[in-house]
Amino acid sequence: MTLGPKRVLITGAARGMGREIALEAARQGATHVGLTDVEPDGLAETEALVRAEGADARGVVANLRSSVEIRSMIDDVAGWAGGLDVLVNNAGVLDHLFTDADEVGVDTLDEDAWDAVNDINLKAVWLTTKYAAPHLRASDRGPSIVNAASVSGMTGAGMAAYAATKAAVIQLTRTTAINLAPHVRANCYSPGAIKTPMGDSHLAAASDRLATARAMYGTHLIPRRGTVNEIAQVACFLASDAASFLTGINVPVDGGTMAWRGMQDVELDVELD
Repeated sequence: MTLGPKRVLITGAARGMGREIALEAARQGATHVGLTDVEPDGLAETEALVRAEGADARGVVANLRSSVEIRSMIDDVAGWAGGLDVLVNNAGVLDHLFTDADEVGVDTLDEDAWDAVNDINLKAVWLTTKYAAPHLRASDRGPSIVNAASVSGMTGAGMAAYAATKAAVIQLTRTTAINLAPHVRANCYSPGAIKTPMGDSHLAAASDRLATARAMYGTHLIPRRGTVNEIAQVACFLASDAASFLTGINVPVDGGTMAWRGMQDVELDVELD
């Protein structure tokens, strides 16, 4: 079963997983695909690509650290689409984007970086859910919320703020499922290492790239990074009526990371200078 004729809003849609989720939603029959990001150029590219897949598209530039901009963006998209059936909270950032420090542990990460990651990865998920909820409750097309968590939120490994916020997203998803039941479903997925521009940038900035690659996807039983389409397929499934009896769950999309406690050697899958 495909997603079908739903009206979808996706955050963090300028590139990477967000862009691919938007494209896959269009391929699977979404009638309206609302897009938001802080990057206007990437957002415009995604908007054009979604239209090429046959769906109506609308990109709205918004800073997810601003509750005013979040609310305005959601009302804009819902007004344009005539309602809202699916909210995909995809936007997320890594600790390294907000600090020049090599270490991002609990005792080394600076407060501004902590606040920025929390604002985007967690608070924005709550605010978009809060402001989208009235539109979703009014939907008669199987409304649902799909949140992007991470295996980092299940293990505690890696960057302090990122891991903490992604763990919180899993719990927020469960609370959302309870609060919005029975009409609106809420689920999340937890990617392992996925080949995205953000992931490539993180790898390129590492002082020991092979060690970083091993830390990123050496835990995968399937010895590679996942693709953005593999994530998009899961996100669209959770948003579809095929998942109509699923709510409050977290789906690891992690190449088997959570199935074992091992580590294996890997090869770099990106060319770096």
